[in-house]
Amino acid sequence: MFDLVAANLTSPIVLFFALGLAAALARSDLVVPEAVAKGLALYLMTAIGFKGGASVAAYGIDARLVGAIVVGALLSFGIPVLAYRLLSLTTKLPRVDAAAIAAHYGSISIVTFVAGSEAVRLSGMSAEGYLVAVAAVMEAPAILSALWLARGARKAAAAREAELGLENGHGGDGTLIREILLNGSIVLLAGAFLIGWITGERGLAVVAPFLVDPFQGVLCLFLLDMGLVAGRGLRTGWRELERPLLAFGLYMPVLSALIAAIVSFPLGLSTGGTALLVTLAASASYIAVPAAMRLALPEARPAIYLTMSLGVTFPFNLTLGIPLYIALAEFIT
Repeated sequence: MFDLVAANLTSPIVLFFALGLAAALARSDLVVPEAVAKGLALYLMTAIGFKGGASVAAYGIDARLVGAIVVGALLSFGIPVLAYRLLSLTTKLPRVDAAAIAAHYGSISIVTFVAGSEAVRLSGMSAEGYLVAVAAVMEAPAILSALWLARGARKAAAAREAELGLENGHGGDGTLIREILLNGSIVLLAGAFLIGWITGERGLAVVAPFLVDPFQGVLCLFLLDMGLVAGRGLRTGWRELERPLLAFGLYMPVLSALIAAIVSFPLGLSTGGTALLVTLAASASYIAVPAAMRLALPEARPAIYLTMSLGVTFPFNLTLGIPLYIALAEFIT
């Protein structure tokens, strides 16, 4: 375990994240242009999806793949319920804020998944390629679960707005579902996965000089930007975070990882595959879910849920969490 932590803390991707975090906290003028950051994100999504699809083409579809997708969807829907109950018991957050935070912890961080994939590879293990499909499936159920949890607060807010003669600012359910399904990260990840699946190893060999060889360098630059964003969030939003909320940001991913490790055992995944599924369950979204929350729960406070997911849980997972999840997977398998 200590060897895994040491290796992870000294890996280039973690050190680049630490550089960005330190620069932001020190108020450096270092910045990654927004257009460049978006380009890096598009590249990573494309590369992850394509390589996962090619792996599935080589592996084939079987009951294990279907089982992993079902388990991933159930985890994504169920973890927010547990997170919401824990927040209700340990904090004094309004119901809408608690539901919004819970959604982040049920959905996934694709960057954490990528970092976990690299850590698994550096540990000398391999993982099933179809876990990329599981990652895509785990984006949306947590959002629907959070909306179900917050429906009472939304109805009360709508009633108050009606009494005051105000328009209800919430998007309709149909609009929300469309926004979730057509979210850019989901569309690109699923599309690249499908293309990789269709073209297989032949297609992967064609695009390898672009999507395989430069991957780790691009990931380092992207995590530099993530460090800058996380540092700015901590600098401006830390006053909103009370101790019980900070503690939640550290223990909730570990609790989710334990649940995922237990329910994934019957799937018969490899050690590397178990580690990645556990990492997915332990990660917290900071891209797809915040966009959905702005549409569905505009009264929830981004200063809390974004700082929690990106400023607290993401650094924990990137430094200490991933080695812990790999060690847990080795123990389970």
